Amino acid sequence: MTNGNVASKSVLPAFFRLLPEITQALEQRKPLVALESTVITHGLPYPQNYSLALEMEAVVRQNGAIPATIAVLDGSARIGVEATELDRLARPDERSPMHKISARDFAPAIANGWSGGVTVAGTLLAARQAGLRVFATGGIGGVHRQPEFDISADLELLACSPLVVVCAGAKAILDLDRTLEYLETHSVPVIGYQTDEFPAFYSRSSGLKTSAKADTAQQVAAIARAHWEMGMHSAVLVAAPPPEGSALPFQEVETAIQQALTEAQAAQVRGQATTPFLLKRVTELTQGGSLRANLALLKNNARIAAEISTSL
Repeated sequence: MTNGNVASKSVLPAFFRLLPEITQALEQRKPLVALESTVITHGLPYPQNYSLALEMEAVVRQNGAIPATIAVLDGSARIGVEATELDRLARPDERSPMHKISARDFAPAIANGWSGGVTVAGTLLAARQAGLRVFATGGIGGVHRQPEFDISADLELLACSPLVVVCAGAKAILDLDRTLEYLETHSVPVIGYQTDEFPAFYSRSSGLKTSAKADTAQQVAAIARAHWEMGMHSAVLVAAPPPEGSALPFQEVETAIQQALTEAQAAQVRGQATTPFLLKRVTELTQGGSLRANLALLKNNARIAAEISTSL
C-alpha cells in the first residue's frame, strides 16, 4: 500500500478496515485528512455530535481532500466510516457503550471486540499505520496543570508520528507553557498558521510564541517535507487560532478554568475523566461560549488541513 506522500509499502494488521475510497486514495496518492472520533463519542450530545461529524467531513471534501474519520467498531480499527457508522458512534446506547480509545487501548479494544471513539494519540497511531499524512483535530492534549506529572499520550505520539497535525493549540485547561516545552524537547515544530502566537484553544492568543510561522498551506507543506527529509520522525504541529467571530477573551476562559479545576479537585476527578469533566464545566461556566468556539475551530481546522493535504 502506498504511504500517501512517501513511496513505501506497508502491510496493515488484519484488524484494520479501510473504506474502498480510502484505499483507492492511498494507492493514487490523493489528498486525505484523518479525523478523530472522541469528539463524536465523548465530546458532544446527540444529535449535535453526529451533525458535526458530517459537517467536518463535508468541509474536508469542499476543500479538495477526502475525509478519513478513524474509530473502532466491534474490535476493528476503521480508517474511514460510513454515515450509518457515524450515527452509531454518535448515538448513546447503554447496551453497547462507546469506549474512549487512546493508543494504549487499541489492544484491549481489538481483543475484546469493543467499539469507541479514538483520541488524538490513538488517531495518530492508526493514521501512521495506514499511511495518512495530515490530521485535523480541535485541541491536542498536553501537560496538565494539576498534577503536572499528568501528561497526555498525545504528546508522546506527536513525537514519533510523521503527520501534519492541525489544531487550535492545546486544550486551554492544560499548562500551555509546559506543553510547549515538552514539544520542543521532543523536536516537534509548532507552526503558527498566519500567526506567531500559540493559540489557547478557545482564545486566539496565549502570550506564548510558536517556533515558526506559515501564512499558507503551501508553506506548511514545504516545512513538513523538509522536516521529514532531514530524517525526523515527529509530527509537524500547525496551530491555527479559532475564527475571530467565535473566539473568547483569554481572561474569561481562564476564570472559568480555575473554577472548574477547583471543583474537579474537590470531587477527586482523576485520569481520563479529568478532561471531559473540565470541558463540560467550562462550557457551563461560559454559558455555551466555549462550545460555540469549539465547533467553529473544528471546522476551521478541517478546512486548513484539507488545503495542506492537497499541497502535500
